[in-house]
Amino acid sequence: MRVWIDITNSPHVVIFRPLIARLRARGCEVTVTAREFAQTIGLLERFGIEHVSVGAHGGGSRAGKARAMADRSAALVRFARRERFDLAVAHGSTDQPLAARAAGTPQVTMFDYEYATVMHHWNGRLATRVLVPSAIPEEALAPYGMRPPKLVRYPGLKEEYYLADHALDDGVLGELGLDPTRLIAVMRPPPEVTLYHRGASTDLFAATLERLLAAPEVQTVVLPRTDEQRAALVGGAAIVPGRPIDGPSLVAASDLVVSAGGTMNREAAALGVPAYTPFAARLGAVDRSLIAEGRLRRLEDPADVVLERRRRDAPPPLRDPEVLLDLILGAARSTLPHL
Repeated sequence: MRVWIDITNSPHVVIFRPLIARLRARGCEVTVTAREFAQTIGLLERFGIEHVSVGAHGGGSRAGKARAMADRSAALVRFARRERFDLAVAHGSTDQPLAARAAGTPQVTMFDYEYATVMHHWNGRLATRVLVPSAIPEEALAPYGMRPPKLVRYPGLKEEYYLADHALDDGVLGELGLDPTRLIAVMRPPPEVTLYHRGASTDLFAATLERLLAAPEVQTVVLPRTDEQRAALVGGAAIVPGRPIDGPSLVAASDLVVSAGGTMNREAAALGVPAYTPFAARLGAVDRSLIAEGRLRRLEDPADVVLERRRRDAPPPLRDPEVLLDLILGAARSTLPHL
């Protein structure tokens, strides 16, 4: 079976890395395409994942995004028609569903934030199967053409599945010059180029960063998303990695995480690390559920962050990645019944 995975953002590398290994263990031939954006290519190279680079992010404007999407989608249509894959899989790619449909390839779309409405109107109708966490209710997705049996809701977080296969690397502390006996805070700035975050204030994140940097007992690692964010941070008191790092390993070694996005906070929740979200756009069902469970905290003031070493108890139980893999492969069984 020939499987095509399209990776368009940094977190997707960590999501698909263990699934790629499991697909290959089942005898599948896996091809990866990737978009030049944030640390995506650097992480693929760090983890030794062979890939074909296709297209780049269109920047912060709607016009730029539209041009980049049109160019990349056209390139992927040609690629998919030439390669004739048996199954296409992506997490939030706006390009692969169109290319897969044009090539007649079953396509699995995954996501865990229901309010990216532009993307969902597009992907929900083109995908063969849509996989989301069960925290997202069916009625929230019906307006986008996502209903059972196309829509499949799985228990838990996607992070609880892929982290089960992630070998944590203690070397990340030495790589960043961190002292494991001192408090470690990890911060991830707002995704300033995403449409769903447009207009949201970054003041709270900046004020929280200022508080942490002023605390002598805290080692503050900041993981910038863009070159502009990196340029603003380099030379200051924050620890800014010089190259893409193993994010889950850093999260697992930290005492707290403050992320204005979603994936890193959910990785922290899955690993039992205190996590705070200053996310100023509309919170999705997954994060609302985590807040209700006490696994994620809403950040409203920099003083909300508790500066103390966390207990290193046994991490919460993770989930069997084979469950998620079976749901992905199920999208191709109608055309390849022997699977």
